[in-house]
Amino acid sequence: MSRDATRTETEEPEGTEEPERAGGAEDPEGTERRDPTVGHLSRLTLLPGWVVLASAALVFAVVGEVPLAYQLVPLAASVVLLGLPHGAVDHLALPRTRGEPVTRRWLVVVGGIYLLVGGVYAAVWAVAPAVAFASFILLTWIHWGQGDVYPLTAVVGAAGTYPGGRAHRVLVAATRGALPMVLPLVAFPAQYELVARTLVGLFDVDAAASLSAAFTVEARAVAAGVVGVLVVASLLVGYLHAGPALPWLVDASETLLLVGYFLTVPPVFAVGLYFCVWHALRHVGRLVAVDPVGADALRTGAYRSALSAFARDAAPLTAASLLFLVAFALVVPGGVETPLELVGAYLVLIAVLTLPHTLIVVWMDAEQGVWRPD
Repeated sequence: MSRDATRTETEEPEGTEEPERAGGAEDPEGTERRDPTVGHLSRLTLLPGWVVLASAALVFAVVGEVPLAYQLVPLAASVVLLGLPHGAVDHLALPRTRGEPVTRRWLVVVGGIYLLVGGVYAAVWAVAPAVAFASFILLTWIHWGQGDVYPLTAVVGAAGTYPGGRAHRVLVAATRGALPMVLPLVAFPAQYELVARTLVGLFDVDAAASLSAAFTVEARAVAAGVVGVLVVASLLVGYLHAGPALPWLVDASETLLLVGYFLTVPPVFAVGLYFCVWHALRHVGRLVAVDPVGADALRTGAYRSALSAFARDAAPLTAASLLFLVAFALVVPGGVETPLELVGAYLVLIAVLTLPHTLIVVWMDAEQGVWRPD
């Protein structure tokens, strides 16, 4: 529960009601109150992902193969559509989560995290790209899983009671993160390996050849087994905790939707679309909920105004990141000559930014009590 979620009667003027963070809270007498923005957050950040990913899975199940150039479109669009911008508000997210003004101190703290942590990780890409790629997969596994826990607790779970205990939440995060990172390896090993070789090959072509062991039949069988165990365990624990109630039904439906999606849709397209309309959009909703301007718009269902406020906040650092991408593409050792290599350079940039971004989200989780079940 966030530090401002409750207030004593002596602190609150008569006849007023304090807005709470998404997910609800309990008042001092123990009566549960539901934040009015929850329903709007669900419609803004959850429903689009369900519809778009389910539709894409059906389309690919019918049409089968799609040229790689077309599959790159969602990743290319994520440069300006939710994907890259969703991390461009980190310097505002932390003070807003804490209910503090955005000061120069916050800019220095967040900027320092990005420069130090991102700089070290960029150096790893330069000297050990195969290790950097493997760590990128693991990091994204953690971060994308982490990104699905907050919506379940704050938007879906009743007053933050689902998923249940901390161990259950860790299990849900491990399961959700594994679906986009591991299932494509099982279903589409050739394209997964192509992407891996492209990213690593930007720095060291010889190192790219060392990745082959991860794409053998045996490795894929192990990967499939790990995901299967995680899915069954996560949903079973959830059912034992909540029974066939709405939070568990949403969790189970989303999990099975993602399983079907990543087993059906080729990785380049699947990950790009998921990045935009699932992971990034859910985080944008979280950012809107802690922004006073965006939250006011959200309470009245003014989605366009809420998203416009976010877009204005994200524009400066998104533009700076684009300039950095152009500079990086010009100097990368392996050269950038094809659309896939350009997207590969973009993914390396995303990797470098994801590590400090994940740390910021961990901080937000701590402030909002995501890992401390109510």
